[in-house]
Amino acid sequence: MRILLLTHSFNSLTQRLHVLLRELGHEVSVEFDINDAVTLDAVELARPDLIIAPFLKRAIPEAVWKAYTCFVVHPGIPGDRGPSALDWAILDEECEWGVTVLEANGEMDAGDIWASASFTMRNASKASVYRSELTAAAVGAVQLAVERFASGGYAPVPLARAGTRGQQRPLCRQADRAIDWQQDTTAVVVRKIRSADGFPGLSAGLGDRRVYLFDARPAEGLNGEPGELVATSGPAVGVATRDGGVWIGHLRDPQSAQPFKLPATTVLADATGGLPAVDEAAGYREITTTIDGQLAVIDFEFYNGAMSATQCERLSAAFNAARSAGARVVVLAGGHDFWSNGMHLNAIEASSSPADESWRNINAIDDLAQTIITASDCLTVAALGGNAGAGGVFLARAADEVWTHAHAVLNPHYKDMGNLYGSEYWTYLLPRSCGEAKARHIMQARLPMGAREALALGLVDRVIAPHRADFRRALLECAGDLVRSPDLETKLRRKRKRRAADEAERPLAEYRAEELARMRLNFYGFDPSYHIARYDFVYKTPRSHTPLTLARHRRAGTDPVRQAS
Repeated sequence: MRILLLTHSFNSLTQRLHVLLRELGHEVSVEFDINDAVTLDAVELARPDLIIAPFLKRAIPEAVWKAYTCFVVHPGIPGDRGPSALDWAILDEECEWGVTVLEANGEMDAGDIWASASFTMRNASKASVYRSELTAAAVGAVQLAVERFASGGYAPVPLARAGTRGQQRPLCRQADRAIDWQQDTTAVVVRKIRSADGFPGLSAGLGDRRVYLFDARPAEGLNGEPGELVATSGPAVGVATRDGGVWIGHLRDPQSAQPFKLPATTVLADATGGLPAVDEAAGYREITTTIDGQLAVIDFEFYNGAMSATQCERLSAAFNAARSAGARVVVLAGGHDFWSNGMHLNAIEASSSPADESWRNINAIDDLAQTIITASDCLTVAALGGNAGAGGVFLARAADEVWTHAHAVLNPHYKDMGNLYGSEYWTYLLPRSCGEAKARHIMQARLPMGAREALALGLVDRVIAPHRADFRRALLECAGDLVRSPDLETKLRRKRKRRAADEAERPLAEYRAEELARMRLNFYGFDPSYHIARYDFVYKTPRSHTPLTLARHRRAGTDPVRQAS
């Protein structure tokens, strides 16, 4: 079928559905829902068999839903209505939640139900649950709804006969989740902040400023007056609660010169200078290394997958420490939601010289990639339990093997960020792993890919689990098998021999110098495209149009999926 995805943005759920529907053989195009006129024009051009709206912030125009079947993917159980479904589910401590695929009509979230799916709620932020459990449930529900629609014989269930516990609920406002520092326990504070993470954030007073709070974790051993800043740990500030404390990793100060999300210690630098610093092991953990004999697993939970220069340096140090501890297999496990998304664009935007900070950041990632590539004393595995994008994809390919699960999404391209050339030794790593032709295709395309396509292209070596929920167990089993393998030493000798041959053919330093010469032009050259694209990304500038690589219906006579450049 011809399917049009109508969406506010190309977010994690929309990307996963884009991958799924293409894998199922459908012709998929995307249109950003900017206004009624643009939407009507897109529908006229696309002439879709079906419209799917995975993520909208306003109603579909009446002229569209009356003429075409439109599926709305609602992040709530059947019968749930309103724009804050997941917010309320977290605040109300729902143990089980769901996704509903319903047909658009004249009343928001009140159309006939085509499919639904449920999932167990995890104690995590709204953004994390949305990217993980909710997206997995939505994939299954949408696939079922599309199959039912294609059959032509399914009668959707009217909402009035759904027989569910769902209810109409209003927009969740700041007053609905306001923190009362004198009364709220740590658990309540964390839950309130998580209900608003990553949008809109929870508004609260810290020190003498009103800021938006994100990235909350319970803290051990903090004491003080409730609401008082009492410590720092890495990027996080510690705030005392009635019964302990909470780490706040990121803040947004809408009144500052940088009114976007940044590490909390950056935003409150003037108020935290004299506070005691708590070591990462006892405080806010970004990097955790677990060593079991000759196996080391390094988890790095960087917020939204962004990696600053300092974070790259710390991860490189953790990697070398694991090797020094005798690890023969080192697994770089990333975080729950993201393995890596490359450079930390918010930190770059907030710096005194974004060009200089960009240069520092890309060199730090290259240093990390070089450390992984040249680690001759161990086998390395990049374990993509979360999604990966931009430089994060190519950093993963620096490992000897890349493992993932069947629902992972990769975005292996830089071009949408102002035609960045990219580094992380991709000019060495991609041809080596994928071959020249596939490497060219990977770098030219601007579409997300699933695990199946990544495996076929050579970006991934193994898909070891069917779902994200199964990935950790499968990872530990496969990594254990690798450590116990009788030919481990043979594999290490083969690795050293290949690296020596590659170095003799062309030194790594030459690949890096060539890549960075192109990157220097992106950062310091006359073309400001990268700086404009980064600014728009960081400041969440509304889209004025849909990129032609996504909007196939706007490229008459071509196939942008394979001809994108």
